Amino acid sequence: MQCAIIFGGVSFEHEISIVSAISLKDVLDAKITYIFCDAKREFYFIPTKDIKSKLFSSGEYKKYPKLILKNGGFFQKTLFGEKKLEFEFAINLIHGADGEDGKMASLLTFFGIDFIGPRVEASVISFNKLLTKSYAKERGVKVFPYEVLRKGEYKTKMEFPIIIKPLRLGSSIGISIVKEESELSYALDVAYEFDHEVLIEPFIDGVKEYNLAGVKGDKFIFSIVEEPQKEQFLDFDKKYLDFSRTSKVQKADINVAILDKIEENFAHIYENFFEGSLIRCDFFEVEGEVYLNEINPIPGSMANYLFEDFTSVIKSLSTNLPNKMNIPITYQYIDSIQKAKGK
Repeated sequence: MQCAIIFGGVSFEHEISIVSAISLKDVLDAKITYIFCDAKREFYFIPTKDIKSKLFSSGEYKKYPKLILKNGGFFQKTLFGEKKLEFEFAINLIHGADGEDGKMASLLTFFGIDFIGPRVEASVISFNKLLTKSYAKERGVKVFPYEVLRKGEYKTKMEFPIIIKPLRLGSSIGISIVKEESELSYALDVAYEFDHEVLIEPFIDGVKEYNLAGVKGDKFIFSIVEEPQKEQFLDFDKKYLDFSRTSKVQKADINVAILDKIEENFAHIYENFFEGSLIRCDFFEVEGEVYLNEINPIPGSMANYLFEDFTSVIKSLSTNLPNKMNIPITYQYIDSIQKAKGK
């Protein structure tokens, strides 16, 4: 199996993407081609043997070959023209903007490159927390009550305590728990630093949280269910370490009825929309009811730590990517007009 991992991008989660990409070197049994997208959105080929975090923070990556993205793949300039990078499929591992908002999906689709990752519509829906809520409800999956505020708004209709999240950001960046009104303005200012819109939800202390990852080819392949160990919520520092995880986690102690509900809700979210992706859904459980918290369309380290055989999952998914629609361009309509005009 030969794959390319595309990582970096222009995002608040740029560094996290680098950590995720490096971690896969140790868990994915494949020949990996690393493609780095820097802050100028230029692509570089990084040999697997050389990849390390300091390479990017120091700017040393610029000594490696620059790549051109065009129809059919990524190309490297040579003395005699261009050489195409050889790989069977790419993995979109850009977290946050550029990777999860649909830009990379658009590029790869437009240039005819097979890839693992959310397609354009799935990216847009899962990147925006408001759209995620609406989508989940349409699919029959429960969500907590919510409210959206826009930059300059500092009042909420919700009762405290609440949790505030930038609308289009992951990795717990900009998130605050607000226990009383006196804390509200500061927490909103923090969130508004990262997005002009924020999502507000009730904060329920002690709620159980469960994470499930999966893919669908001929059938669903589910990971184990994890119950994250945390205090009030998984903050940025804990999640940053989470993105470099490669060792398997402990399976949650969960009853069969709740497990069935989680897998059923995951299937409702995934089916006929996230094909071609490995996603992780984070759920809340309150008094036997299951609620979607968020969809992670490109989870940290591809959630490798939730699967017993991560390589086989990626291989299965790579052989079940969505079919490309063949749209013939015949100019039949224009020709018929010209004939009608006698030209």
